[in-house]
Amino acid sequence: MNIEKIANLVSENNADAVLLFDESNMHYACGFSPSEGVVLITADAVGYHIVDSRYTQTAKEHAASTGMNVIEITSSFSSSVKEIVKDNNIKKILFENESISLKNYRTYTSQLEDVEFAELKNQLMTLRNVKEPYEINLIKDANNIAEKSFLELLPEVKAGRTEKELAALFDYIMAKNGSDGVSFDTILLAGEHTSMPHGVPSDRVIENGDFVLFDFGATCCGYHSDMTRTVAVGYATDEMKEAYNLVLSAQKAGIKALNDGVPCADVYKAAYDVLQQKDMAKYFRHSLGHGVGLDIHEGYNASPKSKDIFEVGNVTSIEPGIYLPGKFGIRIEDLLYISPHGRENLSKITKELIVL
Repeated sequence: MNIEKIANLVSENNADAVLLFDESNMHYACGFSPSEGVVLITADAVGYHIVDSRYTQTAKEHAASTGMNVIEITSSFSSSVKEIVKDNNIKKILFENESISLKNYRTYTSQLEDVEFAELKNQLMTLRNVKEPYEINLIKDANNIAEKSFLELLPEVKAGRTEKELAALFDYIMAKNGSDGVSFDTILLAGEHTSMPHGVPSDRVIENGDFVLFDFGATCCGYHSDMTRTVAVGYATDEMKEAYNLVLSAQKAGIKALNDGVPCADVYKAAYDVLQQKDMAKYFRHSLGHGVGLDIHEGYNASPKSKDIFEVGNVTSIEPGIYLPGKFGIRIEDLLYISPHGRENLSKITKELIVL
């Protein structure tokens, strides 16, 4: 099915084929993520997955469902592509101008000197942004693993444990529960460290009265989940509770604004305005959300400068936060799917403040 979608994209650009090197784009076509290889798909929906011997068996197993033709290289990837181009009389190729390495660009344009190279731009990403039901199910599976693991971790979160210790334990629990790997390096921060939106776990020891921020995700068959929760250990002061409830109100406003046909910037503004009412928007230092799928950040983002518009099939995070240097930070993140029947929140864990 994805090969046909990509082939239609080739035809719409009056090209003969598209050449893919990006790991996630290759996954979209061949069903798994090889660390190296090339995918070529023609306008006639014939797909070629060029691999070395490390991936031949895996590629053939996935080809049974994708319909790809698997070719194991005998000398180099570029020489195999050159043969396919010659056999199929390919004269114009779309290439990933936004992500191709200079080395690959020089190699393939010199090897295929009689072929016209046209920029793919973000067209394939736009295609990937609209998820099929099977993709949604894989994202849900990844999310379920992550949520189950988070609930298992919570009893271990207590004064005296370190950020690094708990982050490592979290990753282990997700693997034990079936995750193919973490969506990204797990963020687990305590106390004043929570004011760093993407801080790195350290040897900092958790103390009573700390916020602990968890930003985490699991993967399933290449698809990612993403969630953030902020909890308090021992107790929460009135200031902490007030700030937490403000962020939660902002998140709810952003979720309420999210719908098919709504500009991403408008969804951002809905959450921003709630924070601004309490003069806290100045501590909100990132976009409200981003596309999630084969990449943890893909396609579009809900930022004030975004020109994107949400549509049916999109999966996006909604994650407002405020970060007060030297004090604490709070972020609450859910994963939302814009289905044909309306907005669906894939994140099920409570967002009310948990005090451990």
